Amino acid sequence: MNFNTEVLKLDENLISTNNIEKLMKEEAIKRGAELLQQGEVVAFPTETVYGLGADAINSKAVKKIFAAKGRPQDNPLIVHIADKAQLKYLSDGEIPESVLKLIEVFWPGPLTIIVAKNKEIPDITTGDLNTVAIRMPSHPVALALLKLSSLPIAAPSANSSGYPSPTRAEHVYSDLKTKIPLIINGGQCQVGVESTVININNRKVEVLRPGGVTIEELSAVLGYNVSYCNREYKDETPPSPGMKYRHYSPRTPLILIDRGKINKIEDFIENYSKPVFLITEETAHANIIPDDESIIKIGSRNNLALIAYNLFNQLRELDRADYDLIIVEKLPEKGLGQAIMNRLHRASLKDIYIK
Repeated sequence: MNFNTEVLKLDENLISTNNIEKLMKEEAIKRGAELLQQGEVVAFPTETVYGLGADAINSKAVKKIFAAKGRPQDNPLIVHIADKAQLKYLSDGEIPESVLKLIEVFWPGPLTIIVAKNKEIPDITTGDLNTVAIRMPSHPVALALLKLSSLPIAAPSANSSGYPSPTRAEHVYSDLKTKIPLIINGGQCQVGVESTVININNRKVEVLRPGGVTIEELSAVLGYNVSYCNREYKDETPPSPGMKYRHYSPRTPLILIDRGKINKIEDFIENYSKPVFLITEETAHANIIPDDESIIKIGSRNNLALIAYNLFNQLRELDRADYDLIIVEKLPEKGLGQAIMNRLHRASLKDIYIK
């Protein structure tokens, strides 16, 4: 089914002042809630990226998410809620004390938890798993939509599957126009990378996907070092999105390289006529790249939050240009750098290792 996709923009002042009650009275939110209640899909901003939402309990509605995105059905969805009381409705059994402690600190916000699911949740929402991923977003537009619709909303990123996640409404429109009825334009997403997904393993929290809440922040709250599960899932359904398929990839080939090896890359790119370097300000100032190569600054190594904020937008902009190779400088995999590098590793064709 083809749609004449609407894009409805919200008052930026209502967003910046976190005025959820007034946002619920806006036409864009009312229209979005109505469509969700009718079993349709709606794109909307969260603090991480734009999501493509549908009623998580309505299997026919959830199928429309997979159809619009071209998403594999063994890739589970994250269910978004606006009230902690919904967590008890969606889950089956007790929530571990450590998870409750993290919820108290990081909800609403970019933290997703994996819990045993209630039988009311259809298998298509969870990739046939007996667990469900749940989070409470902090973006006022997302919360207003959740509250007005009175639904738990299953929502992966609102992009064509595998392509860089959308952090602006125009990214969603570029990927999904004619495929969905409505895009709610709430400006650029503030975090820029998806939520952190956690699970309980041997009574301890482990991170399945690094994201907007860092492993260091989780460890500080829990009082022990949280581990990162970097397992690859090839023949089975992963417990979290972002663990099986190639994701976040521009159509232009992308490779990663260590900062100290950039000046030795010439032999590796001789088959490309117009490469572009996406590098930090510090590396750009070091003047180690030949003057005839294109250079785009991704931000400072001292401000990883800004790099995360800009990352997907920059990848999309470079993809629209006429470059034939994107070369991205690796960042330290600590703090938010771990989430950034997780996205870049999954987006890349390969890392370049130069002796």
